[in-house]
Amino acid sequence: MSGRDLRSIGVFTAVAFALSWLLALPLWFGEGLASPWFPLVSVSVMATPAVAALVVVFVVERPRHRARTLGLWPLTPVRRLLGFAALGIVVPIALVLVALPIGALLGVYPADVVGFSAFQQLRDEQAAAAGAGGLPISTGALVALQLAVLPVAAVINLVPALGEELGWRGWLLPKLMPLGPVPAILVSGVLWGVWHAPLVLLGYNYPTAPGWLGVTAMVGTCILLGAVFGWLRLRSGSVWPAALAHASINGAAGSSLLFAAAGEPVDTTQATILGWSGWIVPFALVAVLVATGRFAPAEPSSAPQPGTASPHP
Repeated sequence: MSGRDLRSIGVFTAVAFALSWLLALPLWFGEGLASPWFPLVSVSVMATPAVAALVVVFVVERPRHRARTLGLWPLTPVRRLLGFAALGIVVPIALVLVALPIGALLGVYPADVVGFSAFQQLRDEQAAAAGAGGLPISTGALVALQLAVLPVAAVINLVPALGEELGWRGWLLPKLMPLGPVPAILVSGVLWGVWHAPLVLLGYNYPTAPGWLGVTAMVGTCILLGAVFGWLRLRSGSVWPAALAHASINGAAGSSLLFAAAGEPVDTTQATILGWSGWIVPFALVAVLVATGRFAPAEPSSAPQPGTASPHP
C-alpha cells in the first residue's frame, strides 16, 4: 500500500469521525437519545462516511472514473448485479431472524413465539395512547405481515444506508484490499464500529450496557456484518448490493421485538444480531467465504457473455 493510499485513508477516517462527533454534539449537550432531534441527527450521521469518501475522491485523489471508484457505476453485468442485490436483501434478513432462535436456545433471548407477548403489549400500549380499540387483525397475522414487508423496508432504507456504504464498502474496503481480505475486513470493520461511538456511548443499540462494552460489541458486529457487506461489494463490483444489505439489516433489526416475551429485558450484547449469540451464523458464513476465496474482487472484464454462466456468488 502506497503512502498516497495511507494519506487518503487517513483523510477519509478523520473526516468521517469528525463529522459524526460534530453532528452528535447536540445530543450530548441536550437530552441524548430522548432528544426530538435524534431521528434527524442519526440520519445525518449516516451520511458522514459518504461525505468523507466524496472529499477523498474529489479533492485528494481525483481519479478519472470517480463513480467507478465509489462502486456506483457501472450497473453491469445486469444479471450479476441483480443476483447480488437479491442476496443483499435476503441474506441479512435471514441473519437477523436466525439469531433469535439461537439466542433462545442459548438462554440469552427471552422468546415467546406463541403469544408474541412483547409485541402484543406494545400494540395494547399504542392503542391505549391513541384512545382507540385494537386493530381488526390478530397479533400472529400482524407478525406475519411485518415479516412479509421486510424486503420492502430494505428498499425504503436504501438512501440513508447508502450514506454509510458509499464510504465503508464503496471506497474504503477496496482501498484496503492490498492488505489481503482478512486484514481489510478487520480494519474496515473496526473503523466502522468505533465510528458508531458518538451514539453508542449514549445508549444506542446497547441501552443496558456500559459505554465501553457497547462500543466493543458494536465493533464485533461491524466486523462480521461488514464482511458480509464487503463480500457483496467485491463480488458484484458495485456498492449497491452492499447498500441494500445494510438497509435490509436496519429494516429487520426491530424483528427481535416480534418474538420476545413481555416483561423480559433483552441484553443486546448477548442476544439479537448485535450480540455474541447472533454472531455465530455470520461468523460461520464469513469463514466459509474466506476459505473459498469469495472475497476476490470481480474483474471488470468478467461480465458473462451471452450463453455463458454468470460468476458464482
